[in-house]
Amino acid sequence: MRLVRTAAELEHEGEIGLVPTMGAFHEGHLSLFRAARAENEVVVASLFVNPAQFAEGEDLESYPRDEQRDARLAEEAGVDVLFAPAVEEIYPPGFQTWVEVERLGAILEGKHRPGHFRGVATVCLKLFNLVRPRRAYFGQKDAQQVAVLGQMVRDLAVPVEIRVLPIVRDDDGLALSSRNAHLSPEEREAALSLPRALEARDRSLLDGLEVDYFEEADFEPRVLAAAVRIGKKRLIDNVVLEGDPT
Repeated sequence: MRLVRTAAELEHEGEIGLVPTMGAFHEGHLSLFRAARAENEVVVASLFVNPAQFAEGEDLESYPRDEQRDARLAEEAGVDVLFAPAVEEIYPPGFQTWVEVERLGAILEGKHRPGHFRGVATVCLKLFNLVRPRRAYFGQKDAQQVAVLGQMVRDLAVPVEIRVLPIVRDDDGLALSSRNAHLSPEEREAALSLPRALEARDRSLLDGLEVDYFEEADFEPRVLAAAVRIGKKRLIDNVVLEGDPT
């Protein structure tokens, strides 16, 4: 596996599968790497904690980072190129162009995290332009992100297929997330109310937690999505109500 820092080093031949990430890899990421490995000649994973999708007061500075561990896991999962750019490589001095998916980016997560999806859409379009993948891989846990990027790709005629893989969960049902590492044992026990409420379609199971939303969303497929706050941590999850996320 090659670790590269600049767009100039991204030269490669063959059909490319791209897995955009912010690092802190877990089994959910590894499932995306393996899927990309099975379907493409070249697998590129990006490792970039994107400051543009964090609002003031969110956990940009404390977001877990361990590049050496991530590189080892990516290589073991069959990644050919790990693209880990500096912020200046993605947003050079004078950068002023942003992508906004208006309606889809303003509900649910977008309502509670204004500007979040502008940052997501912009960085993903930039990665698509730099890497030129045939396919890009995302997890169903980020259902709204998938919907936003699918809309962007259709609207702007971006020649990439968005591939979505099912949510990977721990044995206790909690959806895997890089932020789970920050949960205390007591907070993790409280967090289990989230998948249980979604599975039961019962918001009352979240009583005692700060709930940002618990709503059906007409994505493809349609989902019941929720976000809760536990202390200073914020977790999202969803269940598919119809269709097949694969």
